[in-house]
Amino acid sequence: MPYLLKTEPNKYSFDDLLRDGETTWDGISNNQALLYLRNMKPGEKLVIYHSNIGKAAIGTAKVVSVDAADPKNPNVRIKPLKRLKHEKSLDQIREAGVFKDSILFRQFRLSVVPLTDDQYDWLLA
Repeated sequence: MPYLLKTEPNKYSFDDLLRDGETTWDGISNNQALLYLRNMKPGEKLVIYHSNIGKAAIGTAKVVSVDAADPKNPNVRIKPLKRLKHEKSLDQIREAGVFKDSILFRQFRLSVVPLTDDQYDWLLA
């Protein structure tokens, strides 16, 4: 299952992830987002979304490893893949029919959002 991961680019941007080559995705406190993190599997596809500043899907990444031994602080390692050829703004995402029933717009503060394959493909198109 693909996921969208929200990050504030002034704290940790997609460029930071590219520079680092790999990172632990942490700092999550919402129980629903933590559940999504714990359920991730190595190799799953990710879209990195800049929130607050920019408000756009920026690039892709993938899950390297998951250690969910501590359910309040799962250790999810991710690595970048590539920058999107065309960033998708929040307005574009909101207007796309494929996101009509997305939890992204029902729980807008959720920092880890599951995506359907169609939503993932749309973001990369």
